[in-house]
Amino acid sequence: MPIVIYGIKTCDTCRKALKALPGAQLRDIRTEPLSAAERAEFIAAFGDAIVNRASTTWRGLDEAARGSAPDALLAAHPTLMKRPVIRSGDALHLGWKVDVQRALGLV
Repeated sequence: MPIVIYGIKTCDTCRKALKALPGAQLRDIRTEPLSAAERAEFIAAFGDAIVNRASTTWRGLDEAARGSAPDALLAAHPTLMKRPVIRSGDALHLGWKVDVQRALGLV
């Protein structure tokens, strides 16, 4: 089963992950947004950590929007998703820190 990297093609971190994982496929969530089932799966796996509260998009939201549930935020603003989310078989990984690289057998 191929590794799928959910992110955006202009994200430096997503590009690093793609380069380090030969054969991985990048799914650009800007051009192909997450389905409701995918959003639910990611929220179940990562909770509120799936929302990138350090992003430019987040800073542009008003207080009412910031108070929305993660599912509503990701549906309305796909780029609010913390990146990358990496699907390797049945496992999901968030981010590209050493712990994720180790779990994927790269470190």
